[in-house]
Amino acid sequence: MKTIVICSGGLDSVSLAHMVAEEHQLTRLVSFDYGQRHKKELDYAAAAAKRLGVPHDIIDMRGIGAALSGSALTDDIDVPDGHYEEETMKVTVVPNRNAIMLTIAYGIAAANGDEAVATAVHGGDHFIYPDCRPAFTEAFDAMQRAALDGYANVRLYTPFVHRTKGDIVTAGARHNTPFAETWSCYKGGEKHCGRCGTCVERREAFHLAGVEDPTDYADPDFWKAAIAGKDGA
Repeated sequence: MKTIVICSGGLDSVSLAHMVAEEHQLTRLVSFDYGQRHKKELDYAAAAAKRLGVPHDIIDMRGIGAALSGSALTDDIDVPDGHYEEETMKVTVVPNRNAIMLTIAYGIAAANGDEAVATAVHGGDHFIYPDCRPAFTEAFDAMQRAALDGYANVRLYTPFVHRTKGDIVTAGARHNTPFAETWSCYKGGEKHCGRCGTCVERREAFHLAGVEDPTDYADPDFWKAAIAGKDGA
């Protein structure tokens, strides 16, 4: 299956890229610059493409990102600390971001004769991000099949949509993903902060998977308190 992978440079999408490269025919990685404060993630996506020997497209969505205001990922709003399953994390939503990215990726796939668009949405995203939920991915795939009917046959490949981030770490380890060469932190500092939702979820995922986490965190132990707070809520 000739497949393009939407790759942010994060743990999930880089693991997916390595998995697709081994199990299918990886044709390219597609990344998006939407004005995110953690733009350094794109360097990790570029490194993954080079490592896997495929082209890397970076789509400039900065104008669109500026119009999708109100998110801590793009505006001058503090990224909250804590676990993803907290109401405060909703400030990290960029409205319709994944739907826009997928639409562009489908167009690229159709133009290049690819058979699938792969994205690493997973069960841990469901609470906060509506465009990561199964109902969305299934409806989006049906919509795109109608949009490309008679021109191209492209499907949406979401192997983790019913799985956890721990499952992604397990799959990534199985496919020799260099986890140290991935970037998750939404704050985009010198090192992973260890406190934002994505850092907490990353650290928790390695723990649950029983895989050593090579990440250098500014606060390596905060995740324990964040998990305890979530479980006690």
